[in-house]
Amino acid sequence: MVIIEKVLGNISDERWKGIAAGARLDELRLNQWDAQKNRLRKMSEGGTELAISLDRNSFLHDGDVLSWDAATRVLVVARVMLSEVLVIDLSELSGRDPEQMARTCFELGHALGNQHWPAVVKDHRVFVPLTVDRKVMASVMRTHGFKNISYDFAPGAFVIPYLLPHEARRLFGGAEQQSHARHAAGGDAAGWETDAGAQLHDHDHSHGHGHHH
Repeated sequence: MVIIEKVLGNISDERWKGIAAGARLDELRLNQWDAQKNRLRKMSEGGTELAISLDRNSFLHDGDVLSWDAATRVLVVARVMLSEVLVIDLSELSGRDPEQMARTCFELGHALGNQHWPAVVKDHRVFVPLTVDRKVMASVMRTHGFKNISYDFAPGAFVIPYLLPHEARRLFGGAEQQSHARHAAGGDAAGWETDAGAQLHDHDHSHGHGHHH
């Protein structure tokens, strides 16, 4: 067992980029909830048992370097896998009757709060992390039947670039990292704006409920 009491750096750092180029990467894959723990025992993809024991209020982020063995050239790196995010698009409410807009947003917020779903509002979009099965969340959205509101699901990694740090922590509990967005996307995370973002206008204009948390 390898005990990890501190993070050596991040794979995005210039120093570790160079080392990683000639190393054998061994990933410790964590979901967003495991990444919030500073005490954790888990097996890496390469079969190394790791005991994470970090200082209080210290948490793992995507790309954190946990161990480096110069003899074997094995570099152990944390990989945080963010969940999908429900994206509610309110742009079609723009220009509607003020009373209708207020009523819809109020009912939307009430529905989100009734499910105890955290949410972040950015411009005309409401981001809600998947706290239950995707089918369940879609069913809840369909049940309300709000007009002029559309929704879709997008990978959490693609949403990160649009959020401030405190907003990302609200959605992902501290597991966010923009380097993960690029890693998971296999390129520029801004592609979500043209790909998943475009899909927001293609799906059914069901309903939803988001509000200004």
